[in-house]
Amino acid sequence: MRIEIATLFPEMCQRVLDESIIGRARRAGKLDIRCRNIRDYTLDKHRRVDDSPYGGGKGMLMQVEPIYRCWQAVCDEIGEKPHVIYLSPKGQVFTQRKAIQLKEEYENLFLLCGHYEGVDQRVLDEIVDEEISIGDYVLTGGELGALVIADAVGRLCDGVLAEEVCFTEESHYNGLLEYPQYTRPPVWHEKQVPEVLLSGHHANIVKWQREESLRVTWERRPDLLKQAELDKKDREFLKKLEEAAHAREIEG
Repeated sequence: MRIEIATLFPEMCQRVLDESIIGRARRAGKLDIRCRNIRDYTLDKHRRVDDSPYGGGKGMLMQVEPIYRCWQAVCDEIGEKPHVIYLSPKGQVFTQRKAIQLKEEYENLFLLCGHYEGVDQRVLDEIVDEEISIGDYVLTGGELGALVIADAVGRLCDGVLAEEVCFTEESHYNGLLEYPQYTRPPVWHEKQVPEVLLSGHHANIVKWQREESLRVTWERRPDLLKQAELDKKDREFLKKLEEAAHAREIEG
């Protein structure tokens, strides 16, 4: 997969992308993420990319031409139009499900980072396929959102993580939150690792992990259960949790 990040701050993005798992995957050629400086595509001798908005208002607005020329350069390089995402608080909220969709459906992503007061609507209408938000809040620019998407999508690509199980058992991948995990020592501050995890009995461990995942999701994000894929045993376990909670309420 190739991911292009169009930004006014490529060095900021580059520093993050050079680190940890994503950095190693890029150096190993498993993942192609590039940072493009939108200023490199302006025709203004002072490298200006913004101007005051028509109709008045505070702040400056990013101009259409530098962004369009940056996008066109990417199209020319890869020989096709990439899937263009504009990072915007108006967009659909980013989820693990969306990360999986982007990884499975597209070979090339172009992440456009706005700044100042945003971007001239005309270039959004011309090239953007969808707008995505990483949360219901406003940031100074789209760079952090683009890095979140690049990381979440990039780590799903073949060869980036050591094993597929590294992400298929994580929170949100299968619609549930992840079960608690433990490592050595087996006892710390008089707190014991659950005995089943020390038993070596694989089937019992898998059962415990699934039930704990259900329990944590039921306690913290019950809304996720509405869309999660649940079998008969899952529903029976959730029913027991609800009955136990109801009994505690009566006793209390």
